[in-house]
Amino acid sequence: MIRSTHAVRAAALAGAAALILAACSSGGGDSDDDATEGSTSAASGPLKIGSLLPQTGSLAYLGPPEIAGVDLAIKDINDAGGVLGEDVTVEHTDSSDADNAEVATQSVTELISKKVSAIIGAASSSVTLNVVDDITNAKIVQISPANTATKLSGYSPFYFRTAPPDTVQGSALGNLITGDGHENVGILVFNDDYGTSLRDVVEKTVEDAGGTITYGKKGQEFDPKASSFDSDITALLATNPDAVVVLAFEQTKQIIPGLVAGGVDPKNIYLVDGNTADYSADFQPGTLEGAQGTIPGAFPSDDFQARLKEVDPNLKDFAYGPESYDATILVALAAEKGKATDGETIQKNLAAVSGADGGEKCSSFKDCVALIKDGKDIQYTGQAGVGPFNADNDPSSAFIGVYKYGADNKNVWVKAVEGEVK
Repeated sequence: MIRSTHAVRAAALAGAAALILAACSSGGGDSDDDATEGSTSAASGPLKIGSLLPQTGSLAYLGPPEIAGVDLAIKDINDAGGVLGEDVTVEHTDSSDADNAEVATQSVTELISKKVSAIIGAASSSVTLNVVDDITNAKIVQISPANTATKLSGYSPFYFRTAPPDTVQGSALGNLITGDGHENVGILVFNDDYGTSLRDVVEKTVEDAGGTITYGKKGQEFDPKASSFDSDITALLATNPDAVVVLAFEQTKQIIPGLVAGGVDPKNIYLVDGNTADYSADFQPGTLEGAQGTIPGAFPSDDFQARLKEVDPNLKDFAYGPESYDATILVALAAEKGKATDGETIQKNLAAVSGADGGEKCSSFKDCVALIKDGKDIQYTGQAGVGPFNADNDPSSAFIGVYKYGADNKNVWVKAVEGEVK
């Protein structure tokens, strides 16, 4: 879930075809007849947003760009006059990771006590699954910039995400692998909802294309807390795959050297958003040269990267910064459309301001609010390049970026590919 800092022309991505997703099961994200009305208990005070993003744990590297995305959105909203004439405030809390579940639980309790109307996060699908009931049962909107687990599609009317589900990335990755001519694919997957969800889609896509999964099927996952993954690597290599997919987080730093030492050509290694990271400080030069990885979402333009760095000058990567920015803007627009700042009003209006009902396209909070005040329907088209929410509160369209590693073990954006949800 980490994106290269190398600049890529925004025009290249803009010219890539957007992925159109089919709506899945009904999930309650659609606007209803009272979509532009606040609830009977509508809050009249300033909009307060919470964030539940990783500041500690194995996913801490994801936190800075996501938090910067939220903070930049808050700045843009308030610079444009705030929501309903009052400044928006944000409460940042730590989600940590699934191995430290108590951190997110405590953070959610804190955010509920502070009466936030929406929570941006979590980054980890497993963390979200631990706390989503607490959030949504409190009628607080949860909108994740990075959750991809398929089981979260349509989970609750109060749960949304600005990142596409694994059905999209898994399909794109499987098609990339088979398109490169590979037929026998081994998968090293950790026993985590994120990993197994992606594995299932990659497996189906490869097999549908006539390929074979030699290792990594259900029951062959590895323990993410293990101190060594040598036995897993040995078992995979014994099946003689011509391509290897690594579905993991920090464990990747131990796995890659083992694969290369075992004779795997790095150009036959494939990663995903959870581990397509900058490994220039971790591996010897050339270790990952030619390897590829996929990351959902649009590659941020040079201008947007610069604006994020104004918020956090220490940013080196931008993973899910655009998705975090858009999630925050959408919450504010939903409150504006509903003329109230409580969670129920925001939930009723989120799909509408995303363009689910059609409407005039607008790309900034300021421009979108002007249209809302003129009584017009809108479609917010933000930084992440996703389409309106579908019936499952998932994006209805999305980009999947393909990245390739150079001799310096840094990844560079190459192209966008299409996936499809069926």
